[in-house]
Amino acid sequence: MTNPDFDNLELDDSIENMVATMSAPGTDFAVTSKEIEGVSYQVFEKRDANLRGAYAYGSIHGAADFMVYEGERYSFAEGMQEAWNLAAMLKQKYNVQKGDRIALIMRNYPEWCISYIAATAMGAVIVPMNGWWTTEELDFALSDCNANIVIADRERVERLKPLVSKNNLKIIAVRCEGDQPDGVSHYQEVMADFKDQPEPDVEINELDDAMILYTSGTTGHPKGAVSTHLAILSVIKTWTLLTIAGVTVQMQENEKQGISPAVNPPQPATLVSVPLFHVTGCNAVFLISLIVGRKLVLMHKWDPTRALQLIQEEKVTGFTGVPTMSWEIVTHPDVDNYDISSLASLGSGGAARPPEQVRKMAEKFPNSVPGGGYGLTETNAMGALNSGTNYLIKPGSTGRPTYPIIEMKIIDEAGEEQPQGDRGEILIKSAANIRGYWNQPEKTSEDFVNGWFHTGDVGLMDEDGFLWIVDRLKEIVIRGGENISVTEVEQIIHQHPSVMEVACYGVPDERLGEALAASIMLVPGESLDEEELRKHIAAHLAAFKIPAYIAIQTEQLERGATDKIFKRGIREKAIERLNL
Repeated sequence: MTNPDFDNLELDDSIENMVATMSAPGTDFAVTSKEIEGVSYQVFEKRDANLRGAYAYGSIHGAADFMVYEGERYSFAEGMQEAWNLAAMLKQKYNVQKGDRIALIMRNYPEWCISYIAATAMGAVIVPMNGWWTTEELDFALSDCNANIVIADRERVERLKPLVSKNNLKIIAVRCEGDQPDGVSHYQEVMADFKDQPEPDVEINELDDAMILYTSGTTGHPKGAVSTHLAILSVIKTWTLLTIAGVTVQMQENEKQGISPAVNPPQPATLVSVPLFHVTGCNAVFLISLIVGRKLVLMHKWDPTRALQLIQEEKVTGFTGVPTMSWEIVTHPDVDNYDISSLASLGSGGAARPPEQVRKMAEKFPNSVPGGGYGLTETNAMGALNSGTNYLIKPGSTGRPTYPIIEMKIIDEAGEEQPQGDRGEILIKSAANIRGYWNQPEKTSEDFVNGWFHTGDVGLMDEDGFLWIVDRLKEIVIRGGENISVTEVEQIIHQHPSVMEVACYGVPDERLGEALAASIMLVPGESLDEEELRKHIAAHLAAFKIPAYIAIQTEQLERGATDKIFKRGIREKAIERLNL
């Protein structure tokens, strides 16, 4: 993009038209219908039988850079061979069988990607867990999915030690030095005898489970969202189609302008700033890179200055993060001191980007295509997509549904589909959706009806087919891309003996999108300060779930007409009081 004239922009359908052409009958991306448990879905006619088909591309890219991390560099060939070595070790030393759950808990290290590939290629079910979770939260998830083999880094190993005997854990410690208790083995030591191992050959069906991701809900504990190989492959192929369509459109535009294609174009590279344990990081960033031969530039932790250095050093061409991250790059005081001319796209996911940021980003980086989207853990990050000119015209919209396999509709409380412009709950049907929640058939039946996932988000479709999110039915606060279950936090706060009533809710936050707030009524005669309450919460929940704002009072919390706690009114008064 170049210096957009915002007042004279027109909607651009070129990529959508190219996707339609490339997915027409008889093409490599043609779609057909497939019935799964009595429901018909759109699937790609030509598709791999399991994720090993996608991993085969890793070998094709060979000597090209696959992962770069703090001076370490892995080629695709090296990364894939290490994955096959790990798979052989897991089978021979730990007797891992098809369907066994393997928990993966660590920072965005190269071993995260290698472990994911190894486990899913051998038919095991990978369970990436939130690296910020406390021992208590990890205990729940490990027990829930019955994963007793864990691949974890040093910080997570420390949190897991109290659970080793209780959960009969066998931990493989990555980048962890020193003596460890029984049940904890060093990655380098257990891998020492496994070199040049062949790719696993266990038979895997496309409807076999591949991954469980835990997602916060409205009922306290997170739910295990189970993805099949078909679901993940559907995501990968859709994003591959979109990527090729975008590149093709750009090449056609360059040809019209007389711009010759580069003789030796640079390898695409993406800065991995979001956690890989989320669907955006795992699916849209990591797995797609295997197909398109994109270099993964991994960060130890988010730091905007370090991000600018890496973009310059590694010639990063794309970046996807929560809106906070891209905004911190755009507004960095030293941004003009770095050569980031390679950056061709600035994407966001996990949270809504304030509309006023979109045009400011386009003004600052006219040659970078801004983008945003809408998806959930249950949809494997698939839903809607808005980018380029369309994003500048409709910065408050999440974009059009991601075709050709996504179906979307808006319904009212009676379940009737709403006409254009009318608001209602957003439903998504897709082969990329999870198959359900682990060991929760009732919750699965509640959220998935005839193949349609009830998102709990309220939205509308405008006259151009763009989706707008306007409200939320579920009690979820999205803080910088992290979902926080309001109910879960309320339950922990209620456990404090000085608390009589509590109401948690989201309030606007310029940097993170939303922040969590809590209003509390004390038990008569009791006292409690914010510091003590924060320590109480921190003993049970990850730090990002601790409310940023706490209001403690002795009088009863505000009630509505039915004598229930009037959370909306409490929230509105809190926003006014805090001047947010």
